[in-house]
Amino acid sequence: MKFEALCQSGLGSSFMVQMNIQNILREENVKEEIIVEHSDVGSATPDQADYFFLDPTLEASAAGLPKDKVIILNSLVDAEELKEKVNKILDKENIAHD
Repeated sequence: MKFEALCQSGLGSSFMVQMNIQNILREENVKEEIIVEHSDVGSATPDQADYFFLDPTLEASAAGLPKDKVIILNSLVDAEELKEKVNKILDKENIAHD
């Protein structure tokens, strides 16, 4: 499984979200390998990842991605929101976590 954090340029906020997702996966004791990367929204393709995390201002730019795989983060710095959304995916995909 692969998660991709997206932002406008693929450098700042997407890298921060990537690191935060990796921390959540460690904290949740996820044993299954989940690759987490970051990129710019303009170069994202549907086959690039299983789930895409992005800011609501970039939703229109991500129109080419499958809507059921796009996770909108209302706040890129809200750790609880991110944890809730990551755990929802883990549950949906039957991936064990604490």
